[in-house]
Amino acid sequence: MSSILNISAYRFVALPDATALRERLLEQAMARDLRGTILLAEEGINLFLAGPPESVNGFLDHLRLDERFAGLQAKESWSAEQPFGRMLVKLKPEIIRMNHPSIRPHAGRAPAVDAATLHRWLDAGHDDDGRPVVTLDTRNAFEVDHGTFDNAIDWRIEKFTEFPGALAQHRQELAGKTVVSFCTGGIRCEKAAILMAEQGVENVFQLEGGILKYFEEVGSAHFHGGCFVFDDRRVLDPALAPLTAGEQTG
Repeated sequence: MSSILNISAYRFVALPDATALRERLLEQAMARDLRGTILLAEEGINLFLAGPPESVNGFLDHLRLDERFAGLQAKESWSAEQPFGRMLVKLKPEIIRMNHPSIRPHAGRAPAVDAATLHRWLDAGHDDDGRPVVTLDTRNAFEVDHGTFDNAIDWRIEKFTEFPGALAQHRQELAGKTVVSFCTGGIRCEKAAILMAEQGVENVFQLEGGILKYFEEVGSAHFHGGCFVFDDRRVLDPALAPLTAGEQTG
């Protein structure tokens, strides 16, 4: 029976008090016997937590008492065992490293498309204006190898800091198309979409909630394989259940 609730969530919001916030969140997580990782930076928060559902939801309720996190939405999945070995709260220069200081998502997001809309566009082969739709995988190559959208653009980057350079090399390939950037949970594709818009790519969207939200709301349509996650489960299938070692690829 799957009794452990796993969540991932992020929010780009100015956190000048990230150092003090670290101590408070670590205390709250430890008191609830949660495990996982919380990343804090001046640009926001990124978290991956697992534990009994009442403990996870209690932590989220506490977090949302801070108005900066009131709208934070979590992606959920379940597991039979705790997939994390310990509880960490880390301070970072960025909650997802791009090394591109002009990209400040808390100052304004790129347009987003929800899972149902992307599903409909992929069924039709075009967006609501008749423009061809392409999906752009912003994850690392080894993650892509475990599963991705059918015919997704994959620039074979080894780490996210390589994305700006890859965009510079391939930007002309995106001309005339509606581009939907995607990633595991939304954080990388949000920064990627902002950068693409900044670099002159027209008609660019981010997939709201990433692959995990797409699995939750749509399932496997137009997607082959599973989604790599950075915990002991390794790869989730479109039902958000861990794949066995024999089922995993890559």
